[in-house]
Amino acid sequence: MRQACVIAGLSRTAYSRPPRASVDADAPIIAALTALIAQEGRWGFWKCFDRLRALGHSWNHKRVYRVYCALKLNHVRRTKKRAPPRT
Repeated sequence: MRQACVIAGLSRTAYSRPPRASVDADAPIIAALTALIAQEGRWGFWKCFDRLRALGHSWNHKRVYRVYCALKLNHVRRTKKRAPPRT
């Protein structure tokens, strides 16, 4: 790395690695999350994550949450408003 930067005339602090393509690495997470949400659509992130762990997947919660948000599953679900009891 050091020699490559010297040859290119670039300081080592100015060099940054390109981001790795995570779509291929995230494919199993995407498949597992979509299957789980299709089965249990009202579950939130932590319940889905706990179920994935129970199924034997050892993915990091931050990685799973990043994919969860990328699939736009983190929207707030509106609940029904209950009418106040009559007096």
